[in-house]
Formats: sequence, structure tokens, C-alpha cells
Amino acid sequence: MAGLSGRSAVAIHALAMLANRRGGSLTSAEIAESLDSNPVLVRRVLGRLRDARLVWSTEGRGGGWSLARAPRDITLYDAYAAVEDGQVFSRHAHPPNGTCAIGRNIGDLLDAEFRSAERALEEQLRGTTIAGLLRQVLDADSASKAR
Repeated sequence: MAGLSGRSAVAIHALAMLANRRGGSLTSAEIAESLDSNPVLVRRVLGRLRDARLVWSTEGRGGGWSLARAPRDITLYDAYAAVEDGQVFSRHAHPPNGTCAIGRNIGDLLDAEFRSAERALEEQLRGTTIAGLLRQVLDADSASKAR
């Protein structure tokens, strides 16, 4: 199974940080520090977000990454679609035995189930914007500080 990579989480984290910056820019090193990750990995993900026109970059002194659209206009699906390759679910790596009733028939049935599950995932991700997620993150942070 191919599955989701960690790129979606990195992309969404970066977009939330940029949204929190409210129009300002951040360097890939600043984003990587929040992720406790490598700036090279972050730059690769940001490059895909730039290709999808979700962020833009400015080079040179004072440069960095900024949102290309308002946070309310970017969904989690936008981030997912920008950085993930292929399907979340996939069939066996090798075709099953065609002389077996299960092997002969399961592929098409699994494909239908997997397509349905992927549509549900996409719909869920389309329902949350970066602005909405950022609001949740900041509310959670306020609640944890109040304890």
C-alpha cells in the first residue's frame, strides 16, 4: 500500500505557520525549527506548494515564504493534492492467483471500496480551511496555557 507520506502534515503545518504570520514571510529554517525537521525537506514541500500556487517565495536578504492566497481560501485538500503522489490505497504489489475465487474477484471490489474511501478522505479535507485549522490550533494553545 502506498499510503500517505508525511508531506501532507509538513505542508499543512507550514501553511498554518504562514497563516499565523498574517502576511509576513518565514524562512524554511524557521518552519523547519517548528517541525523539528530538516530545512531541505521543508524546502522540497514548500516548492510543491509553490507549484500549486499556494505559497510564493522571495529570494535574497529578507526573503522567505508567504501565502499566495488567503488562509480561508486554502483547504487541507489543497495541501494534500499539492504534495501527495498517487492513490492512498492500492492493490497487492503482485496480482493474486486467478484460479482462486478470492484472488479472481477481490481486485475490482477492493478498487471500488478504495475509491469510496479516498473520496471520503478528500471530502473531509475539503471541509477544513487553513484559517479554520489555525483557529483550532490557537484555541488549543490558549486552553493549554490556562490549565
